[in-house]
Amino acid sequence: MVTGGAGFIGSNFISYFLEKHNNIKIVNLDKLTYAGELSNLKSLEGNTNHTFVKGDICNSDLVHSLFQEYNFSAVIHFAAESHVDNSIKAPDAFINTNVYGTFNLLNVAKNHWMENPFVCKKGCEQNRFHHISTDEVYGTLGKTGLFTEKTPYAPNSPYSASKAASDFIVRSYFHTYGMNIVTTNCSNNYGPHQHDEKLIPTVIRKAITGESIPIYGDGKNIRDWLYVEDHCKGLDLVFQKGKQGETYNIGGKNERDNLYIANKICNILDVLRPKDKSYSQQITFVKDRPGHDFRYAIDASKIENELRWKAEENFETGIVKTIKWYLNKYEQE
Repeated sequence: MVTGGAGFIGSNFISYFLEKHNNIKIVNLDKLTYAGELSNLKSLEGNTNHTFVKGDICNSDLVHSLFQEYNFSAVIHFAAESHVDNSIKAPDAFINTNVYGTFNLLNVAKNHWMENPFVCKKGCEQNRFHHISTDEVYGTLGKTGLFTEKTPYAPNSPYSASKAASDFIVRSYFHTYGMNIVTTNCSNNYGPHQHDEKLIPTVIRKAITGESIPIYGDGKNIRDWLYVEDHCKGLDLVFQKGKQGETYNIGGKNERDNLYIANKICNILDVLRPKDKSYSQQITFVKDRPGHDFRYAIDASKIENELRWKAEENFETGIVKTIKWYLNKYEQE
């Protein structure tokens, strides 16, 4: 079972995973909230190894019935409310989906796979629960330093707090029940199929429609950017080879501030879609959001050394691919 597989990262992962493992069948459970799009799954039409189910991870009867019907050997859990601005306005949805939803999935999986604590049912010895989380659970960094798997949690938004809570619940099912779990915490993803409200799609869309390109505060907030396909490769490695109970941080080693991102996109658009003046003249600064973390950056040396993963795209190559994909998308709308 893959949850949230109609979302940005989930849909990219399923496409990558089924191409690489053509003997594995995936049931994709997604509620299709604002971030889930069936159009993200277009490339999977006709693929008999992919089954889509519209439903809520908080619905224990549904999740239980799917386990009964399909006898899952693994859960890869992407489903989450994930937009920080939305979590500030309506935190209840984040607590419900990210905390209770994760608990519900874990609990149903445990009941299907485990006889007793630390005793698997026959045939379930290799079954695995892979929980996908975020670097935002670690809080914020100053101008130096990196998040490692041992960095204390210090979430600063309702979104990151709900993800931190879900990480701890997953951890508890390993230590209390002996469930085979792994957790990955990733840095900011970008690439095809990302929701329009996120930074990079917003900059591209506003630029080509001639609108103001809004940048929070002074634009100096820094994120570590990870191309989504590199993330999918890392997830596959952790799912297949990661050590039980362990956490792996996946980051792109591509720290860029928001103002650099906006200017870079504008400069590339100046070449790809030239007009009478630079797109960068559309950049405007807007009031900063509450609790806006200054900097995130991941130390990915654990996954690099233990599982031989390495990000293949740097930001400057990945952003060109991303812009071209969005230009094509917006031209067809």
